[in-house]
Amino acid sequence: MAALDDYYLKFPEPYQGCLLSLKHIILDVDEQITHERKYQIPFFLYKSRKLAFLWVTRKKLMLGFVTDKSILASPDGTKKKDQLEMIQVDPNADIPKEMIIARLKEQIQRYNRISGGK
Repeated sequence: MAALDDYYLKFPEPYQGCLLSLKHIILDVDEQITHERKYQIPFFLYKSRKLAFLWVTRKKLMLGFVTDKSILASPDGTKKKDQLEMIQVDPNADIPKEMIIARLKEQIQRYNRISGGK
């Protein structure tokens, strides 16, 4: 977990505080969301399926929402790829908390419908 914590702590304020707030917002959406370091960035999984990630690049803080390729239909002979949707978060402004929570819950419901869970 130290490498994962280090990711957040290596950034100066206001990025560090914003990243930590986003982490807590995401983890509080559902108790089955887990947090790990994947591709050198914080990744959030729901029942082992990709859900979201945080990424800072060139002074831009990005929150990515992922639709795991394992639930996507694709024509025979084509390679499935995860679908990504990214939003830029301004660390100096209010976090769009309601939108983030709604988007995560929508994806969780989609995963549950596919797997017949909850």
